[in-house]
Amino acid sequence: MIVCATSEVDRTTPRTVGLGQVSWEELVRKVASPQAPETRLATQFAFDSRYSKKSQQAYDYAVKSFVPGRSVMGCAADLTRRIFEEFEYDPQATQVSTPTLAVLEGRRGVCQDFAHVQIACLRSMGIPCRYVSGYLLTHAPAGKAKLVGSDASHAWVSVYMGQGTWVDFDPTNNLIPSVEHITIGWGRDYGDVCPIQGVLIGGGATVLTVSVDVRHLDPLASQNNSAGNSAMIQNSNSRDANSQMQTNSGNSPESPKN
Repeated sequence: MIVCATSEVDRTTPRTVGLGQVSWEELVRKVASPQAPETRLATQFAFDSRYSKKSQQAYDYAVKSFVPGRSVMGCAADLTRRIFEEFEYDPQATQVSTPTLAVLEGRRGVCQDFAHVQIACLRSMGIPCRYVSGYLLTHAPAGKAKLVGSDASHAWVSVYMGQGTWVDFDPTNNLIPSVEHITIGWGRDYGDVCPIQGVLIGGGATVLTVSVDVRHLDPLASQNNSAGNSAMIQNSNSRDANSQMQTNSGNSPESPKN
């Protein structure tokens, strides 16, 4: 059985200038005793969840980025950079059920793990943070054609900046997501927004394979990402029953990890 789903989405460059300039200490105080409705709503992402729990270990790792008086934006960006530089991207190191503390100790994993680590760190400091699930447009190495179906699901985080505003950060690639990150949904952690969920009833062994292809509908979009762009997502599921902080502009020399 093969299931193929195609979606067309419009993306615009997110606004980040001027956001998160309040000190992290002030934001923590506001979250601890929320007065504004938008802050009260954000506090639901400050508590423990199944995959991202506050801990002393997460606090000890995060606190190095939380210099007294530093802005929330500055703290989140520095933490993103450190996870990118100090953790090794290794698809064989973890599974979906690997605890965040194990990833924090081993310093290896994939996008889901790095997002959960950053969420645990920020929540341990008192900052609300969301898990974001979506897709990422990747680029082929210079001189080579892009492989069809090579794009996969991706995960990153969204950090509360105060006054009802959020800014996304991608610790796997050390960047602020832009038009090439396509958000599907967000929640407390992976358990809230896993890309595919369901129950298969039937006999025999099954093998699930998934391929995703993301491409610009506008041929000029890959050359200029400053304006709104459209992208096509084609997601194919086949089941065989017999067997430095930057904004992602699409011009980076290396294809982002997913």
